[in-house]
Amino acid sequence: MRTGRAPAYEAAKRATDVAVAAAGLVVTAPLAAVIAWRIRREDRGPVIFRGPRVGRGGGSFDILKFRTMAVGADRSGVDATANDDPRLTRTGRFLRRWKLDELPQLVNVLRGEMSLVGPRPPMAWDAELYTADERRLLTIRPGITDWASIRFRRQGALIEGRTDWQAAYFELIRPGKMELALAYLQNRSFAVDVRILGLTALGLLGHPRTDEILQRMVTSARARA
Repeated sequence: MRTGRAPAYEAAKRATDVAVAAAGLVVTAPLAAVIAWRIRREDRGPVIFRGPRVGRGGGSFDILKFRTMAVGADRSGVDATANDDPRLTRTGRFLRRWKLDELPQLVNVLRGEMSLVGPRPPMAWDAELYTADERRLLTIRPGITDWASIRFRRQGALIEGRTDWQAAYFELIRPGKMELALAYLQNRSFAVDVRILGLTALGLLGHPRTDEILQRMVTSARARA
């Protein structure tokens, strides 16, 4: 895919990231304040969760999220999260349902650690499992959303009821997630990014044809490559 590697695309993508992230932080500031108040009110723990992730070039950075789990839950050794995970707080369940826990990642975008659109950043242990092909995902900025994020937007529901959430993630989610992430890498363009942002919004609003539109979008992008 030539367009996705062109300097003009990269410049336009970065300019859009900065503009949208800055505007998003301003517009959502009142909502963020309410969320912070609810998190603190529920258990007096920290509002922001900082999780180490692997970014472009293999470097490490802390992804920012509103905390959705009980304090210390990240030390349990289980990284996959099902909807019935007892570590989730009441506020956290609501935030995850609407993806509001990811609002602080707009700061990661402003810093240049992430993009609005791109493969989700892996944890170090996951990146170590990457195949040679999958390691190509580390050549671009990770993102808040991409085709895989849309397809697996109900990830928690897919592994709900399983006794081993981590194993369920590797069985039911990771293969498809990697396939779509690599498809995005090969076919990314400014037009594709805009469509992904639009479809992400539709998915969050519960549009019944989200998966159908996604399949057409991926097929179309591949056909034009």
